[in-house]
Amino acid sequence: MSFLGLRTCIYKVINLEQGKAWYTEVLGYGPYFDQPFYVGFNVQGYELGLIPEEGEATISGEGVQTYWGVDDVHAMYSRLLELGATTYEAPNDVGDGIIVATVKDPWGNLLCVICNPHFKLP
Repeated sequence: MSFLGLRTCIYKVINLEQGKAWYTEVLGYGPYFDQPFYVGFNVQGYELGLIPEEGEATISGEGVQTYWGVDDVHAMYSRLLELGATTYEAPNDVGDGIIVATVKDPWGNLLCVICNPHFKLP
């Protein structure tokens, strides 16, 4: 028995409709699954899920770091900021040509992006 890799990353949002609209803008397409309890986006075979925050808004996604692959970290970082995200960690080379950056989405979830020239899917 072993882990098979990233399948789903779920973020909590205070307003599911606003979350759906923001991530639709970020990704450039809408969800494949859209219900009042869960919105799911297929991101190149991986799932980004949104669920509504229950009760008081106490969102702090700083404990979760899920990295989404991108071709250009600097360009994506700039775009995310333009769409209302805030800086958490500016783009930087962490070694061996691997570039990472992290922003907070409008609900406080960490949205991490990475360009790793060494990562290849089987």
